[in-house]
Amino acid sequence: MAPPSADLSLLGLFLQADVVVKLVMIVLLLASVWVWAIIIEKTLTMRRVNREANSFEDEFWSGGSLDVLYEREGADPATPMAAVFGAAMSEWKRTARIAGSEIAKTSVRERVERAMNVTIMREMDRLERFMIFLASVGSTAPFVGLFGTVWGIMHSFSAIAAMHNTDLSVVAPGIAEALFATALGLVAAIPSVLAYNKISTDLTRFAGRLEAFSSEFSAILSRQTEEHK
Repeated sequence: MAPPSADLSLLGLFLQADVVVKLVMIVLLLASVWVWAIIIEKTLTMRRVNREANSFEDEFWSGGSLDVLYEREGADPATPMAAVFGAAMSEWKRTARIAGSEIAKTSVRERVERAMNVTIMREMDRLERFMIFLASVGSTAPFVGLFGTVWGIMHSFSAIAAMHNTDLSVVAPGIAEALFATALGLVAAIPSVLAYNKISTDLTRFAGRLEAFSSEFSAILSRQTEEHK
């Protein structure tokens, strides 16, 4: 049990805490740091991919040659939308090389759409990396902090019983150490929940943007196929 002159600063509360409470605090601090790293990385990534998508769509709808655009962007794509475009063009070109095949011509749209859907799923899986960690921290961090609080209070009560002294100056440091764990749990959980909701919304919008582009491009390739029949 902490003496009446115990240090009630944040560092002091950590150093005076029980070993189990210290472990809980360390876990929550590390989780909080990782959460903020993910938040920063995802925020910058979503801004970048949307900016790149704007640039690619401007070039795509500018009326230039799709073959030239494919050689420059789609053959070795560096952005999600370019990857969707490249997958569609690659499948369309492979189908076009099957000369005289009516089956290939009639199934080209289905094959192109399948290639784009697979690419969209792969790109979204990459963008959604570590989102499960945000959700996990947001849902479990308060309970981890509460565990540290309960353990700390139990330890404090045991020390009080041993000392036979319930003076506030004796009780306060131990209770403060325990409640500090709860505060760290909330510090980790609140940004996680807010960031998860915001980033999930941004990811859903970007996935819809890729799907809209794939539908429009599929229709364009289908019309070109019909014209060459």
